[in-house]
Amino acid sequence: MSLMRFLLIACFSMAFFSSRLVATEPGRQPNVILFVADDLGYGDISPYGGWIQTPNLERLAKSGVQFMDFHTSATVCSPTRAGLLTGLYQQRLGIPGVLLADPSRAEHFGGMASEHTTIAEVFREHGYRTAIFGKWHLGYQPQHNPTLHGFDEFRGFVSGNIDYQSHIDVMGREDWWLNKQRKPERGYLTDLISAHAVQFIQENAKRPFFLYLPHHAPHLPFQGPGDPADRTVGGKFPVAGSVKDRKRAYREMVQSMDQGVGAIMRVLKKQGIEESTMIWFFSDNGALRIGSNAPLRGYKAEDWEGGHRVPSIFSWPGHVAPRKTDALTSTLDVMPTVLDLAGIRYSGKTDGVDLSQLLLQGTAISKDRRLFWRGDQSHAWKGAAMREGPMKLVIEGGGNSRTRRPNIYLFDLSRDLGEQHNLAGQRPAEAKRMLGELSNWYKQVSEAQRN
Repeated sequence: MSLMRFLLIACFSMAFFSSRLVATEPGRQPNVILFVADDLGYGDISPYGGWIQTPNLERLAKSGVQFMDFHTSATVCSPTRAGLLTGLYQQRLGIPGVLLADPSRAEHFGGMASEHTTIAEVFREHGYRTAIFGKWHLGYQPQHNPTLHGFDEFRGFVSGNIDYQSHIDVMGREDWWLNKQRKPERGYLTDLISAHAVQFIQENAKRPFFLYLPHHAPHLPFQGPGDPADRTVGGKFPVAGSVKDRKRAYREMVQSMDQGVGAIMRVLKKQGIEESTMIWFFSDNGALRIGSNAPLRGYKAEDWEGGHRVPSIFSWPGHVAPRKTDALTSTLDVMPTVLDLAGIRYSGKTDGVDLSQLLLQGTAISKDRRLFWRGDQSHAWKGAAMREGPMKLVIEGGGNSRTRRPNIYLFDLSRDLGEQHNLAGQRPAEAKRMLGELSNWYKQVSEAQRN
Protein backbone atom coordinates (compact mmCIF):
# COMPACT_ATOMS: atom_id res chain seq x y z
CA MET A 1 0.00 0.00 0.00
CA SER A 2 1.35 3.42 -0.96
CA LEU A 3 2.02 6.00 1.74
CA MET A 4 -0.61 8.34 0.24
CA ARG A 5 -3.27 5.60 0.23
CA PHE A 6 -2.37 4.70 3.82
CA LEU A 7 -2.70 8.33 4.93
CA LEU A 8 -6.03 8.74 3.14
CA ILE A 9 -7.43 5.64 4.82
CA ALA A 10 -6.08 6.76 8.19
CA CYS A 11 -7.59 10.24 7.82
CA PHE A 12 -10.95 8.78 6.77
CA SER A 13 -10.91 6.40 9.74
CA MET A 14 -10.11 9.21 12.17
CA ALA A 15 -12.81 11.42 10.69
CA PHE A 16 -15.34 8.59 10.93
CA PHE A 17 -14.39 7.80 14.50
CA SER A 18 -14.52 11.48 15.48
CA SER A 19 -17.96 11.83 13.93
CA ARG A 20 -19.17 8.98 16.10
CA LEU A 21 -18.28 11.02 19.18
CA VAL A 22 -20.36 14.06 18.26
CA ALA A 23 -23.65 14.33 20.14
CA THR A 24 -26.91 14.73 18.27
CA GLU A 25 -26.96 18.37 19.32
CA PRO A 26 -23.46 19.91 19.03
CA GLY A 27 -22.28 21.33 22.35
CA ARG A 28 -24.89 19.48 24.38
CA GLN A 29 -23.68 17.35 27.28
CA PRO A 30 -24.86 13.73 27.04
CA ASN A 31 -27.64 12.35 29.19
CA VAL A 32 -26.94 9.46 31.55
CA ILE A 33 -29.38 6.71 32.57
CA LEU A 34 -28.38 4.06 35.12
CA PHE A 35 -30.60 0.97 35.38
CA VAL A 36 -29.94 -1.12 38.49
CA ALA A 37 -31.74 -4.44 38.86
CA ASP A 38 -32.13 -5.91 42.35
CA ASP A 39 -30.82 -9.45 42.95
CA LEU A 40 -30.62 -10.24 39.22
CA GLY A 41 -28.26 -13.12 38.49
CA TYR A 42 -25.50 -13.51 35.92
CA GLY A 43 -27.41 -16.39 34.33
CA ASP A 44 -30.91 -14.90 34.44
CA ILE A 45 -31.22 -12.82 31.26
CA SER A 46 -30.96 -13.89 27.64
CA PRO A 47 -27.96 -11.71 26.62
CA TYR A 48 -25.94 -13.89 29.02
CA GLY A 49 -27.53 -17.13 27.87
CA GLY A 50 -30.04 -17.03 30.70
CA TRP A 51 -33.41 -18.71 31.11
CA ILE A 52 -35.53 -15.54 30.86
CA GLN A 53 -36.11 -13.98 27.44
CA THR A 54 -35.37 -10.26 27.67
CA PRO A 55 -35.52 -8.92 24.09
CA ASN A 56 -34.97 -5.28 25.01
CA LEU A 57 -31.84 -6.07 27.01
CA GLU A 58 -30.69 -8.11 24.03
CA ARG A 59 -31.15 -5.02 21.83
CA LEU A 60 -29.22 -2.98 24.37
CA ALA A 61 -26.37 -5.51 24.39
CA LYS A 62 -26.22 -5.64 20.59
CA SER A 63 -25.92 -1.86 20.45
CA GLY A 64 -23.19 -1.52 23.06
CA VAL A 65 -20.55 -3.08 25.29
CA GLN A 66 -21.42 -6.22 27.22
CA PHE A 67 -19.23 -6.77 30.28
CA MET A 68 -18.44 -10.39 31.06
CA ASP A 69 -16.34 -9.77 34.22
CA PHE A 70 -18.22 -6.94 35.95
CA HIS A 71 -18.63 -6.91 39.73
CA THR A 72 -20.59 -5.15 42.43
CA SER A 73 -18.59 -3.69 45.32
CA ALA A 74 -20.65 -5.75 47.78
CA THR A 75 -22.83 -8.85 47.73
CA VAL A 76 -25.95 -7.19 49.18
CA CYS A 77 -28.10 -4.12 48.52
CA SER A 78 -27.21 -1.03 50.59
CA PRO A 79 -23.40 -1.19 50.42
CA THR A 80 -23.35 -1.71 46.66
CA ARG A 81 -25.60 1.32 46.20
CA ALA A 82 -23.40 3.43 48.47
CA GLY A 83 -20.32 2.46 46.47
CA LEU A 84 -22.08 3.05 43.16
CA LEU A 85 -23.24 6.58 43.98
CA THR A 86 -19.89 7.74 45.40
CA GLY A 87 -17.28 5.66 43.58
CA LEU A 88 -15.90 4.73 47.01
CA TYR A 89 -15.74 1.43 48.83
CA GLN A 90 -18.76 1.40 51.12
CA GLN A 91 -16.57 0.72 54.15
CA ARG A 92 -15.24 4.27 53.79
CA LEU A 93 -18.83 5.51 54.08
CA GLY A 94 -19.81 3.48 57.14
CA ILE A 95 -22.29 1.37 55.14
CA PRO A 96 -20.67 -2.10 55.04
CA GLY A 97 -23.95 -3.98 55.31
CA VAL A 98 -27.70 -3.79 54.74
CA LEU A 99 -29.61 -0.88 56.32
CA LEU A 100 -32.50 -2.69 57.97
CA ALA A 101 -36.12 -1.53 58.11
CA ASP A 102 -36.54 -2.63 61.73
CA PRO A 103 -36.07 0.42 64.04
CA SER A 104 -35.05 -1.86 66.88
CA ARG A 105 -31.82 -2.62 65.01
CA ALA A 106 -28.88 -0.21 65.05
CA GLU A 107 -28.46 -0.65 61.28
CA HIS A 108 -31.77 1.13 60.78
CA PHE A 109 -30.24 4.49 61.67
CA GLY A 110 -27.27 4.50 59.31
CA GLY A 111 -27.25 6.05 55.88
CA MET A 112 -25.57 8.32 53.35
CA ALA A 113 -23.80 11.13 55.20
CA SER A 114 -23.81 14.68 53.86
CA GLU A 115 -20.02 14.91 53.67
CA HIS A 116 -19.86 12.27 50.96
CA THR A 117 -20.31 13.54 47.41
CA THR A 118 -22.68 11.58 45.19
CA ILE A 119 -22.67 11.33 41.42
CA ALA A 120 -26.04 13.11 41.39
CA GLU A 121 -24.55 16.10 43.22
CA VAL A 122 -21.76 16.38 40.68
CA PHE A 123 -24.15 16.21 37.72
CA ARG A 124 -26.49 18.76 39.29
CA GLU A 125 -23.58 21.16 39.89
CA HIS A 126 -22.89 20.97 36.15
CA GLY A 127 -26.39 21.90 35.06
CA TYR A 128 -28.02 18.49 34.85
CA ARG A 129 -31.57 17.75 35.94
CA THR A 130 -31.37 14.75 38.26
CA ALA A 131 -33.94 12.19 39.35
CA ILE A 132 -34.26 8.83 41.08
CA PHE A 133 -37.26 6.57 40.56
CA GLY A 134 -37.24 3.34 42.55
CA LYS A 135 -35.29 1.92 45.48
CA TRP A 136 -33.10 4.18 47.61
CA HIS A 137 -32.09 1.95 50.58
CA LEU A 138 -29.42 4.37 51.77
CA GLY A 139 -31.11 5.65 54.89
CA TYR A 140 -34.52 5.97 56.54
CA GLN A 141 -33.98 9.21 58.43
CA PRO A 142 -34.92 12.66 57.03
CA GLN A 143 -31.27 13.63 56.53
CA HIS A 144 -30.80 10.62 54.26
CA ASN A 145 -33.53 11.55 51.78
CA PRO A 146 -32.30 11.41 48.15
CA THR A 147 -33.27 15.04 47.57
CA LEU A 148 -30.55 16.01 50.07
CA HIS A 149 -27.96 14.03 48.13
CA GLY A 150 -28.16 15.54 44.67
CA PHE A 151 -31.52 14.44 43.29
CA ASP A 152 -34.01 17.07 42.15
CA GLU A 153 -36.82 14.53 42.14
CA PHE A 154 -37.46 11.30 44.04
CA ARG A 155 -40.34 8.91 43.54
CA GLY A 156 -39.89 5.55 45.16
CA PHE A 157 -39.21 3.79 48.44
CA VAL A 158 -36.49 4.02 51.08
CA SER A 159 -36.44 0.47 52.48
CA GLY A 160 -34.97 -2.76 51.20
CA ASN A 161 -38.17 -4.24 49.78
CA ILE A 162 -41.86 -3.43 49.46
CA ASP A 163 -44.98 -5.13 48.15
CA TYR A 164 -45.11 -4.59 44.39
CA GLN A 165 -48.82 -3.81 44.52
CA SER A 166 -49.53 -2.14 47.89
CA HIS A 167 -46.05 -0.57 48.33
CA ILE A 168 -45.88 -1.59 52.00
CA ASP A 169 -42.51 -2.49 53.51
CA VAL A 170 -41.52 -5.51 55.55
CA MET A 171 -42.47 -3.73 58.81
CA GLY A 172 -46.01 -3.08 57.58
CA ARG A 173 -45.50 0.61 56.78
CA GLU A 174 -46.45 2.54 53.66
CA ASP A 175 -43.24 3.27 51.76
CA TRP A 176 -43.86 5.27 48.62
CA TRP A 177 -42.50 8.81 48.48
CA LEU A 178 -42.61 11.97 46.43
CA ASN A 179 -39.45 13.77 47.47
CA LYS A 180 -39.67 14.17 51.28
CA GLN A 181 -43.32 13.22 51.71
CA ARG A 182 -45.09 9.89 51.69
CA LYS A 183 -47.53 9.95 48.82
CA PRO A 184 -49.36 6.71 47.93
CA GLU A 185 -49.68 5.90 44.26
CA ARG A 186 -51.52 3.04 42.61
CA GLY A 187 -49.84 0.68 40.21
CA TYR A 188 -47.46 -2.24 39.82
CA LEU A 189 -44.10 -1.08 41.17
CA THR A 190 -41.94 -1.86 38.13
CA ASP A 191 -44.40 -0.23 35.76
CA LEU A 192 -44.57 2.88 37.96
CA ILE A 193 -40.80 3.29 37.88
CA SER A 194 -40.76 2.99 34.09
CA ALA A 195 -43.72 5.35 33.63
CA HIS A 196 -42.14 8.07 35.75
CA ALA A 197 -38.88 7.63 33.88
CA VAL A 198 -40.60 8.06 30.50
CA GLN A 199 -42.38 11.19 31.72
CA PHE A 200 -39.14 12.63 33.10
CA ILE A 201 -37.38 12.09 29.78
CA GLN A 202 -40.22 13.76 27.89
CA GLU A 203 -40.12 16.77 30.21
CA ASN A 204 -36.33 17.13 30.10
CA ALA A 205 -35.52 16.11 26.53
CA LYS A 206 -34.08 19.52 25.69
CA ARG A 207 -31.64 19.68 28.60
CA PRO A 208 -29.00 17.27 29.94
CA PHE A 209 -30.27 14.91 32.62
CA PHE A 210 -29.02 12.20 34.96
CA LEU A 211 -31.63 9.52 35.61
CA TYR A 212 -31.05 6.82 38.24
CA LEU A 213 -33.47 3.88 38.00
CA PRO A 214 -32.82 1.42 40.83
CA HIS A 215 -35.48 -1.19 40.13
CA HIS A 216 -36.89 -3.50 42.77
CA ALA A 217 -37.17 -6.48 40.41
CA PRO A 218 -36.58 -9.33 40.90
CA HIS A 219 -36.10 -8.91 44.69
CA LEU A 220 -38.69 -10.57 46.93
CA PRO A 221 -41.63 -10.54 47.53
CA PHE A 222 -42.19 -12.56 44.39
CA GLN A 223 -45.11 -10.90 42.61
CA GLY A 224 -45.76 -10.67 38.90
CA PRO A 225 -47.89 -7.87 37.44
CA GLY A 226 -51.06 -9.96 37.77
CA ASP A 227 -50.48 -11.22 41.30
CA PRO A 228 -52.42 -9.69 44.22
CA ALA A 229 -51.00 -7.61 47.04
CA ASP A 230 -49.89 -9.48 50.15
CA ARG A 231 -48.96 -6.74 52.55
CA THR A 232 -51.27 -4.44 54.49
CA VAL A 233 -50.44 -1.63 56.91
CA GLY A 234 -49.67 -3.19 60.28
CA GLY A 235 -50.67 -6.62 59.01
CA LYS A 236 -49.03 -10.02 59.05
CA PHE A 237 -47.84 -11.48 55.77
CA PRO A 238 -45.23 -13.82 54.28
CA VAL A 239 -42.08 -11.79 53.62
CA ALA A 240 -41.40 -13.51 50.28
CA GLY A 241 -45.05 -13.33 49.18
CA SER A 242 -47.86 -15.85 48.93
CA VAL A 243 -47.37 -16.87 45.29
CA LYS A 244 -46.94 -20.63 44.95
CA ASP A 245 -45.15 -20.62 41.60
CA ARG A 246 -42.28 -18.30 42.48
CA LYS A 247 -40.30 -19.21 39.40
CA ARG A 248 -43.12 -17.94 37.20
CA ALA A 249 -43.45 -14.74 39.23
CA TYR A 250 -39.70 -14.18 39.12
CA ARG A 251 -39.67 -14.52 35.34
CA GLU A 252 -42.55 -12.06 34.98
CA MET A 253 -40.82 -9.58 37.30
CA VAL A 254 -37.71 -9.60 35.13
CA GLN A 255 -39.74 -9.38 31.92
CA SER A 256 -41.67 -6.38 33.28
CA MET A 257 -38.37 -4.62 33.93
CA ASP A 258 -37.22 -5.51 30.42
CA GLN A 259 -40.39 -3.99 28.99
CA GLY A 260 -39.57 -0.80 30.89
CA VAL A 261 -36.11 -0.75 29.33
CA GLY A 262 -37.79 -0.99 25.93
CA ALA A 263 -40.19 1.86 26.72
CA ILE A 264 -37.30 4.12 27.68
CA MET A 265 -35.32 3.22 24.56
CA ARG A 266 -38.37 4.11 22.46
CA VAL A 267 -38.97 7.49 24.09
CA LEU A 268 -35.30 8.40 23.66
CA LYS A 269 -35.60 7.65 19.96
CA LYS A 270 -38.90 9.52 19.65
CA GLN A 271 -37.43 12.58 21.35
CA GLY A 272 -34.40 12.47 19.03
CA ILE A 273 -31.91 12.07 21.88
CA GLU A 274 -30.96 8.41 21.46
CA GLU A 275 -27.39 9.28 20.42
CA SER A 276 -27.18 11.91 23.16
CA THR A 277 -27.92 9.38 25.89
CA MET A 278 -25.69 6.75 27.47
CA ILE A 279 -27.41 3.84 29.21
CA TRP A 280 -25.77 1.51 31.71
CA PHE A 281 -27.64 -1.54 33.00
CA PHE A 282 -26.41 -3.88 35.77
CA SER A 283 -27.51 -5.65 38.95
CA ASP A 284 -26.71 -4.72 42.57
CA ASN A 285 -25.49 -8.25 43.44
CA GLY A 286 -26.05 -11.85 42.43
CA ALA A 287 -29.30 -13.79 42.51
CA LEU A 288 -30.89 -15.82 45.25
CA ARG A 289 -31.34 -19.56 44.61
CA ILE A 290 -34.63 -18.94 42.81
CA GLY A 291 -32.67 -17.14 40.10
CA SER A 292 -29.56 -18.23 38.21
CA ASN A 293 -25.93 -17.21 38.51
CA ALA A 294 -24.80 -19.91 36.09
CA PRO A 295 -22.05 -20.79 35.36
CA LEU A 296 -20.83 -19.19 38.57
CA ARG A 297 -20.61 -20.61 42.08
CA GLY A 298 -22.63 -19.11 44.90
CA TYR A 299 -25.46 -16.67 45.47
CA LYS A 300 -26.33 -13.27 46.88
CA ALA A 301 -24.53 -12.43 50.17
CA GLU A 302 -21.69 -14.85 49.37
CA ASP A 303 -18.16 -14.03 48.27
CA TRP A 304 -18.12 -16.63 45.48
CA GLU A 305 -18.41 -15.18 41.98
CA GLY A 306 -22.17 -15.72 41.96
CA GLY A 307 -22.52 -13.23 44.78
CA HIS A 308 -20.94 -10.27 42.99
CA ARG A 309 -20.26 -10.95 39.29
CA VAL A 310 -23.34 -9.57 37.54
CA PRO A 311 -24.67 -8.77 34.07
CA SER A 312 -23.65 -5.31 32.88
CA ILE A 313 -24.40 -3.60 29.56
CA PHE A 314 -23.33 -0.12 28.42
CA SER A 315 -24.93 1.43 25.35
CA TRP A 316 -24.32 4.78 23.68
CA PRO A 317 -25.46 4.56 20.04
CA GLY A 318 -23.08 6.22 17.63
CA HIS A 319 -20.31 6.39 20.21
CA VAL A 320 -19.30 2.88 21.29
CA ALA A 321 -18.78 -0.11 19.04
CA PRO A 322 -20.88 -3.19 19.93
CA ARG A 323 -18.71 -5.90 21.48
CA LYS A 324 -18.04 -7.97 24.59
CA THR A 325 -15.22 -7.26 27.02
CA ASP A 326 -13.50 -9.46 29.59
CA ALA A 327 -12.00 -6.48 31.44
CA LEU A 328 -12.17 -6.76 35.23
CA THR A 329 -14.61 -3.97 36.10
CA SER A 330 -16.79 -2.80 38.98
CA THR A 331 -19.75 -0.68 40.03
CA LEU A 332 -17.10 1.58 41.58
CA ASP A 333 -16.07 2.47 38.02
CA VAL A 334 -19.46 3.85 37.01
CA MET A 335 -19.10 7.30 38.57
CA PRO A 336 -15.62 8.20 37.24
CA THR A 337 -16.49 6.74 33.82
CA VAL A 338 -19.76 8.51 33.08
CA LEU A 339 -18.48 11.81 34.48
CA ASP A 340 -15.50 11.66 32.15
CA LEU A 341 -17.69 10.71 29.18
CA ALA A 342 -19.88 13.70 30.00
CA GLY A 343 -16.82 15.97 29.93
CA ILE A 344 -16.95 16.65 33.67
CA ARG A 345 -13.70 16.82 35.63
CA TYR A 346 -14.15 15.41 39.11
CA SER A 347 -11.38 16.21 41.58
CA GLY A 348 -12.74 14.05 44.39
CA LYS A 349 -11.30 10.67 45.30
CA THR A 350 -12.79 7.47 43.97
CA ASP A 351 -11.78 3.83 44.29
CA GLY A 352 -13.00 3.14 40.77
CA VAL A 353 -11.30 3.23 37.39
CA ASP A 354 -12.27 5.49 34.49
CA LEU A 355 -13.35 3.09 31.74
CA SER A 356 -14.04 5.75 29.11
CA GLN A 357 -11.15 4.73 26.85
CA LEU A 358 -12.10 1.07 27.20
CA LEU A 359 -15.61 1.93 26.04
CA LEU A 360 -14.72 4.37 23.27
CA GLN A 361 -11.55 2.83 21.88
CA GLY A 362 -11.26 -0.65 23.38
CA THR A 363 -8.15 0.37 25.33
CA ALA A 364 -7.17 -2.35 27.80
CA ILE A 365 -7.03 -1.70 31.54
CA SER A 366 -4.35 -3.11 33.83
CA LYS A 367 -4.25 -6.89 33.97
CA ASP A 368 -3.13 -6.62 37.59
CA ARG A 369 -6.18 -4.70 38.75
CA ARG A 370 -7.34 -5.51 42.27
CA LEU A 371 -10.87 -5.64 43.68
CA PHE A 372 -11.85 -6.42 47.28
CA TRP A 373 -14.96 -7.60 49.11
CA ARG A 374 -15.71 -7.76 52.81
CA GLY A 375 -19.02 -7.22 54.54
CA ASP A 376 -17.97 -7.74 58.15
CA GLN A 377 -16.64 -4.97 60.39
CA SER A 378 -15.16 -7.08 63.20
CA HIS A 379 -11.53 -8.15 63.40
CA ALA A 380 -12.37 -11.84 63.02
CA TRP A 381 -12.71 -12.97 59.41
CA LYS A 382 -16.35 -13.57 58.56
CA GLY A 383 -15.91 -13.83 54.85
CA ALA A 384 -13.96 -11.80 52.31
CA ALA A 385 -12.48 -12.01 48.83
CA MET A 386 -9.96 -10.38 46.53
CA ARG A 387 -9.38 -10.35 42.78
CA GLU A 388 -6.02 -9.66 41.15
CA GLY A 389 -6.24 -10.19 37.43
CA PRO A 390 -7.54 -13.75 36.94
CA MET A 391 -6.59 -14.85 40.47
CA LYS A 392 -9.13 -14.83 43.25
CA LEU A 393 -8.66 -15.30 46.99
CA VAL A 394 -11.68 -16.28 49.09
CA ILE A 395 -11.82 -16.32 52.89
CA GLU A 396 -14.75 -18.45 53.95
CA GLY A 397 -16.45 -17.32 57.15
CA GLY A 398 -16.81 -19.89 59.93
CA GLY A 399 -13.91 -21.90 58.61
CA ASN A 400 -12.63 -25.04 60.30
CA SER A 401 -14.82 -26.01 63.24
CA ARG A 402 -11.90 -27.58 65.12
CA THR A 403 -9.24 -24.89 64.73
CA ARG A 404 -11.69 -21.98 64.32
CA ARG A 405 -9.50 -20.71 61.53
CA PRO A 406 -11.11 -19.53 58.30
CA ASN A 407 -10.86 -21.64 55.17
CA ILE A 408 -8.64 -20.05 52.52
CA TYR A 409 -9.18 -20.64 48.81
CA LEU A 410 -7.23 -19.54 45.77
CA PHE A 411 -8.64 -19.88 42.25
CA ASP A 412 -7.43 -19.15 38.74
CA LEU A 413 -10.67 -17.95 37.17
CA SER A 414 -9.21 -18.01 33.66
CA ARG A 415 -9.25 -21.81 33.97
CA ASP A 416 -11.75 -22.37 36.75
CA LEU A 417 -14.67 -19.94 36.51
CA GLY A 418 -16.80 -22.16 38.75
CA GLU A 419 -14.29 -21.92 41.64
CA GLN A 420 -13.96 -25.68 42.06
CA HIS A 421 -10.19 -26.21 42.32
CA ASN A 422 -8.50 -24.69 45.35
CA LEU A 423 -4.88 -23.78 44.58
CA ALA A 424 -4.02 -22.38 48.01
CA GLY A 425 -2.11 -25.53 48.98
CA GLN A 426 -0.14 -25.54 45.73
CA ARG A 427 0.64 -21.81 45.76
CA PRO A 428 0.83 -20.86 49.45
CA ALA A 429 3.14 -17.88 48.92
CA GLU A 430 0.69 -16.28 46.50
CA ALA A 431 -2.25 -16.94 48.82
CA LYS A 432 -0.33 -15.43 51.75
CA ARG A 433 0.64 -12.34 49.75
CA MET A 434 -2.94 -11.74 48.62
CA LEU A 435 -4.22 -12.26 52.15
CA GLY A 436 -1.82 -9.57 53.32
CA GLU A 437 -3.04 -7.19 50.63
CA LEU A 438 -6.65 -7.89 51.55
CA SER A 439 -5.89 -7.18 55.21
CA ASN A 440 -4.07 -3.95 54.37
CA TRP A 441 -6.94 -2.80 52.16
CA TYR A 442 -9.49 -3.43 54.90
CA LYS A 443 -7.38 -1.58 57.45
CA GLN A 444 -7.13 1.37 55.07
CA VAL A 445 -10.84 1.69 54.28
CA SER A 446 -11.82 1.15 57.91
CA GLU A 447 -9.44 3.87 59.13
CA ALA A 448 -10.83 6.23 56.50
CA GLN A 449 -14.28 5.88 58.06
CA ARG A 450 -13.00 6.32 61.63
CA ASN A 451 -11.19 9.49 60.61
